Amino acid sequence: MKQEFTLSIYSENHVGLLNQVTTVFTRRHINIESLNTSESAIKGIHKYTVVVFATREQVDKLALQIEKKVDVIKVFVFTADEIIHQEIALYKVPTEALLNGNEIERLVRKHGARILEVTTKYTVIEKTGHQYETQELFEKLDHYGVSQFVRSGRVAVTKLDQELLNEHIKKLEDQKTLLD
Repeated sequence: MKQEFTLSIYSENHVGLLNQVTTVFTRRHINIESLNTSESAIKGIHKYTVVVFATREQVDKLALQIEKKVDVIKVFVFTADEIIHQEIALYKVPTEALLNGNEIERLVRKHGARILEVTTKYTVIEKTGHQYETQELFEKLDHYGVSQFVRSGRVAVTKLDQELLNEHIKKLEDQKTLLD
């Protein structure tokens, strides 16, 4: 049965690696629902956070295939109950709509959003939350003429006490010490 999985892919930051990783998804006919890349907490190591809908068997095979890439250090697979995640969305609406009543202000407050910038022509609103929350606010604001809308990919941390990559690196170092 297909379900949502979040993959945390740790790698060195080399040109072309993202293309190599996404090619693995394409070959396995698995669509990427969300993608975010950033530095990790460990200097020199980057993290790709990828959301997919797949079966457990598909995602486990996918993770093993991605780990075969030279610059990939480790791939961890999580279900929704194993992580804490958010997305950020920005909405650009006409300032005139904001000034013609209190409804946009009420929506901003009700949805825990905030106003980032107000000019004579437009107002930019920011909302963090899950995809369905940012989409719901978009649908309500769109009645007032959203001229631009963007949502980031998922950012996520595990509910575990420490970073799994640190444990993985320690195991590799311990194995290397035993071999020396």
